[in-house]
Amino acid sequence: MNRTETTYRFERLRAVASGILETAFTTFLLLIAVQWFEFGATAKATVAAAGALGFMLGPAVVSWVAELGWTTGRAAARLALGAAGCFALLAVVENQWLFIGGIIAATTLATAVIPLVTQIYQENYPARRRGKYFSRTAMIRIISAAAFGFLAGWILTNGEESNQKLADYPHWLMLIFSGGFVWVAFCFSRLPAQPLTRAKGTHPFRSLRFVKEDKLFRHILICWMLFGIGNLMLFPLRVEYLANADAYDDYTLSFKPTPANIAIILVVIPNVVKLVCSPFWGGLFDRMNFFVLRVVLNFFFAASLLIFFNSTSMTGLCIAAALFGIGNSGGEVAWSLWVTKFAPAKHVADYMSVHVFFNGIRVFLAPFLGFWLIGFVSASSLSLFAAGLIIASSLALLSDYPSGEKAKRGAALTEEVTD
Repeated sequence: MNRTETTYRFERLRAVASGILETAFTTFLLLIAVQWFEFGATAKATVAAAGALGFMLGPAVVSWVAELGWTTGRAAARLALGAAGCFALLAVVENQWLFIGGIIAATTLATAVIPLVTQIYQENYPARRRGKYFSRTAMIRIISAAAFGFLAGWILTNGEESNQKLADYPHWLMLIFSGGFVWVAFCFSRLPAQPLTRAKGTHPFRSLRFVKEDKLFRHILICWMLFGIGNLMLFPLRVEYLANADAYDDYTLSFKPTPANIAIILVVIPNVVKLVCSPFWGGLFDRMNFFVLRVVLNFFFAASLLIFFNSTSMTGLCIAAALFGIGNSGGEVAWSLWVTKFAPAKHVADYMSVHVFFNGIRVFLAPFLGFWLIGFVSASSLSLFAAGLIIASSLALLSDYPSGEKAKRGAALTEEVTD
């Protein structure tokens, strides 16, 4: 079995657990924060922004792994085991401050692996089929997330439509998340991987030099920062909008927002739509102008936000969830693989670490901004601002249309940087 086949095999196995873990970070952890611990705005924003530290440590993690001489697979496995330990502790001990600290630690470790995995994709997947392999693996993760989200939502509701709040702290859910990370660590350990090539310099954030040296890379990062803030500012507020509707006077939901209904809107419907759309977007990523692809995806995100936060019916929210699923199915491919089109082959992990570093900044800032603004303006008005920011930054991205046209050929655009 060659490197591509081995990687594809264990990535499909990892996808089963990754789908379950995705429901934790997108829905269930924040649902616990809102309905069980009844946190205030700052604590809820902290839970929503918990992965920011791992993103921002991306350049340092890549540097440390290179210094230690570990393979990317070995390093990713160890980080995943650390996250498993955090959730195991949360499964045993019920404490609000430990919950916040444990979530921050677990998500930091989980997000820190992203540049390492992207390097593995660069090494083991052919450039012209990278999107195809990624999207096929994503289909398994999507099925896992949808199925587990529906089942866990039903269990948390105790099978009764009248239950709108969590009845107990879900120790069992934390234990499942811990087991999921153990399985992820095993799969990482089986991936064909190599030690990283050291970038020039000695400090752990030396990869950030590529922002200064690569003009095109810098332009993409700026545009991504703006439309990322627009999207992420409202992303955690979807849970707040549904699970804590009684706290706001400017809207009233026309249905009972039980944990099961919340899971259907935020987990099941988006993932069912993603299952259908992922192969389509994966193929387009391999062939289409990247900048045009990114703008089309952003249109779906903007439309989803506008409809979601201007709807109070189950029907309207389900339509918004479907649009989000369409955008997110392609967004995951684009977010995870775009640097492979623009970075020198041996510095893909470095470029990805810079990308996730700036992603960490917006992941940290955007939820606090969203929870702060919702105290002063309506959700409807906030969605208009966010959608406008997404559209404006998307148009700015199109100014480099010729570079995106070259990138669709599958070769990195950036000239090799001398180390």
